[in-house]
Amino acid sequence: MPRTQGGESVLSRAVRIVEAFGPGDTAITVTEIARRSGLHIATASRLVEELSSFGWLQRDEDRKVRIGVRMWEVVSRASPTLSLREAAMPVMEDLHAIVGQHIQLGVMEGDEVLFVERLTAPGAVINYTRVAGRLPLHASSSGLLLLAYAPLAQQERIISRPLEVFTGQTISSPSQLRSALAEVRRQGYALLAGHIHPDATGVAVPVRDPAGRVVAALAIIVPNDDTARSRIAVLQAASGAVSRAMLYPAPPLP
Repeated sequence: MPRTQGGESVLSRAVRIVEAFGPGDTAITVTEIARRSGLHIATASRLVEELSSFGWLQRDEDRKVRIGVRMWEVVSRASPTLSLREAAMPVMEDLHAIVGQHIQLGVMEGDEVLFVERLTAPGAVINYTRVAGRLPLHASSSGLLLLAYAPLAQQERIISRPLEVFTGQTISSPSQLRSALAEVRRQGYALLAGHIHPDATGVAVPVRDPAGRVVAALAIIVPNDDTARSRIAVLQAASGAVSRAMLYPAPPLP
């Protein structure tokens, strides 16, 4: 692998370019890419041009840079969550028609929950998540659900760290988090009212692989009122359908 005078490989610098794009970024300037990646602007500009020539990045008419279609195509094909998403989407669409609010599918990625699919509707309650967006494990219903079934060492690592607070309801102490994780394991679902936004309640249930391991969280985001608990049964039925779809995948189309 060719290396620069500083010893860093060209590939490493290219990765820094790509990782300069945050979850909410659609298009950013080369100057901002250079700032976020820590590269000289001339180096960043050269690498952006080279990556654009392969379709990994693309330039807009105003010279801003966005992720290229070629990168999206390859990543979508290679994603380890592809079979999970294929199993979940038909069920999520049915659930969305019933609930009429946000439906989302999250997986654990490091010490955060990563949302790999999301359906929404006009007039739905506020929701901070997006596809490819992340939230702390302790603060979201999906994250808390996944953390409750995670290895003990990971639970202890999260418990020992400062916990980011979004509202007055957000879990903010080790004792609160331990109690919440135990409650999730006892009842089989996570319900967090007003933990991310005062107006929203998140409810999440586990999706299991054929071996019975929890591999994802299926969640709904609904208004923060007394009706949230009435959605648990239909959400659990939906997660069971996703788990069965993973066990018996549909045959490929002819």
